[in-house]
Amino acid sequence: MIRVVLPAHLRTLANVESEVTVAVATQITQRSVLDALEARYPMLRGTMRDQVTQQRRTLVRFFACGRDLSHQPPDTPLPDAVAAGEEPLLIVGAIAGG
Repeated sequence: MIRVVLPAHLRTLANVESEVTVAVATQITQRSVLDALEARYPMLRGTMRDQVTQQRRTLVRFFACGRDLSHQPPDTPLPDAVAAGEEPLLIVGAIAGG
């Protein structure tokens, strides 16, 4: 099971209180984890990535094992610790403004 930590606004939307887990049958990548997350919580579709282009939303970032994975291609394998369920994939809503 892959552990995922969502930002507060997405936890509210998905009606979950803390970390969630999803099963991923294929290689553990950003794309496969988001696919599983959106399948389990359909209300999250379009919130983390564009539904047509599948590109990450600008103000959403992905972190794992102390590294920013936001700019990696979506099919890049996630770290082994995430695939093993030892570490969560953190989805963070970035803040913009001036």
